[in-house]
Amino acid sequence: MGESMALFVPGEAGPPHRVRSWQRTIGGAESNVACHLAALGLRSRWASAVGDDPFGRALLEEIAAAGVDVGGAVVDPARPTGLYVKESSSGGSPVRYYRSGSAASAMGPDLLRNLDLGAVGVIHLSGITPALSASCAELVRAVLALPRAGTRVSFDLNFRPVLWSGRDPAAELTALARRADVVLAGDDEAEIVWGSGDPGVLRKRLPEPETLVIKHGARGATLLEGDREPVFAPALKVDVVEPVGAGDAFAAGFLAATLRGADPLTRLRSGHLQAASTLRTHDDVGPPLPPGVVAELLAADERAWAATRLTDEGVVRA
Repeated sequence: MGESMALFVPGEAGPPHRVRSWQRTIGGAESNVACHLAALGLRSRWASAVGDDPFGRALLEEIAAAGVDVGGAVVDPARPTGLYVKESSSGGSPVRYYRSGSAASAMGPDLLRNLDLGAVGVIHLSGITPALSASCAELVRAVLALPRAGTRVSFDLNFRPVLWSGRDPAAELTALARRADVVLAGDDEAEIVWGSGDPGVLRKRLPEPETLVIKHGARGATLLEGDREPVFAPALKVDVVEPVGAGDAFAAGFLAATLRGADPLTRLRSGHLQAASTLRTHDDVGPPLPPGVVAELLAADERAWAATRLTDEGVVRA
């Protein structure tokens, strides 16, 4: 549940101010997760708002084409679909947003009226949505206040400083995270918002969520769950094409394995494998790795996992 936008990436080489050809695609943290989940064989639905314009229609068509149910998205006749421009490179991708006054920024608790959430295993939210507007923040709080009855709420910090300009996000994001069942955060963004990227420290500051996942970039990820000992899983080595979208891919891989009742190491590795596939593409949603490769790597011992690298030639083992 959250905003998605039309996304423009350079269609030719050169400095962005000299690029004349731009390729239009789509992007958004929550719809990215939904598309990954569908690709992994789960039923997923995307709830949001789009404008009654070509970009809104493109979002609905392309997300649906990825196998996602878009019946939870409303079309706003008065507000436009947001868009953003990405300057793509392997070292990072500066992004410029044009989303002020968008249809999604007007979302509020009324979005929940027509959603049947009774059979939903996980509702996935991010820290982007409450930053968009006061009504969007009310929507997130309303979701977190719903009776759980078998439904888990996943909250990915996804801190976007530009959206919080002039505001202190720490208190609000802390309050939201404490009401979730699953919290995912990068150690770098957690350092900014919560003053530490250390999993042990963060667990003390966020004792309420059953599941806490701290991502350490290319190093790996740590899972803290209940009273069990923390589990660390190194990331798969990848020759990176472009890093944007890898966090959403990790979240989807982790959540998919969680819904299937996998053990902690498998859940973390499933996140890493889905992230690896996206790191190998300029798109926000990369295709999953072949099932046989995934099965082999999930079952690999530590030495075999550490010796594996994803490259232009495919899976390479040292």
